[in-house]
Amino acid sequence: MREEIMESSEEEFVRSLSHCVNWQARGGKSGAVFYATEDDRFILKQMPRLEVQSFLDFAPHYFTYITGAVQQKRPTALAKILGVYRIGYKNSQNNTEKKLDLLVMENLFYGRKMAQVFDLKGSLRNRNVKTDSGKESCEVVLLDENLLKLIHDNPLYIRSHCKAILRGAIHSDAYFLSSHLIIDYSLLVGRDDTTDQLVVGIIDYIRTFTWDKKLEMVVKSTGILGGQGKCHVVFRKSSPNPLRCSF
Repeated sequence: MREEIMESSEEEFVRSLSHCVNWQARGGKSGAVFYATEDDRFILKQMPRLEVQSFLDFAPHYFTYITGAVQQKRPTALAKILGVYRIGYKNSQNNTEKKLDLLVMENLFYGRKMAQVFDLKGSLRNRNVKTDSGKESCEVVLLDENLLKLIHDNPLYIRSHCKAILRGAIHSDAYFLSSHLIIDYSLLVGRDDTTDQLVVGIIDYIRTFTWDKKLEMVVKSTGILGGQGKCHVVFRKSSPNPLRCSF
């Protein structure tokens, strides 16, 4: 699958992974530990046990779906997962052993200078980030309410054919994920002022709908943790300078 979707060789992939640093995913609420390769091409995320098991069940279907999309030139917004690895290491002083499960995914914003980044779930429940300056910037990953405030005064215009392709890709991806009991994920959107593009990708789509997710859904639906809300994001059809979309 990597041969189909990567422009670089396997040797270059390994070379990138050999130099990683801690990476702070600002704005996220999952509490997961992240790393980034020093060349900024790939993001590594630590996986808990349930996510590893979910991926083992999901992986064959995912590989088939992504490879088929690339070969058939079918648009997909799924951020590409390029591998899952288990790293084991031992402390020679006290003989303790540790294992670390890591998921390797593409960096959607590699080689780009993003003006703003949004992590969207289509909800208004605790989906607002307050920045120190009070302004929306790329230094913090913003959420649904931040986007609504932004487009109220400054709508994001995109070309009509880009909108059609985007909606088709998300529809196909959502259908594929739901067919494997995956219903909790995010749409990551970045605005690149340099190229006038919206960079879009679906992320965090590993966990299947298990009993703990059912409990979480019940808690949210009953309003135990606060109010409920709906998010409606409107993309205008035309503008003097509409944005293009990039997957």
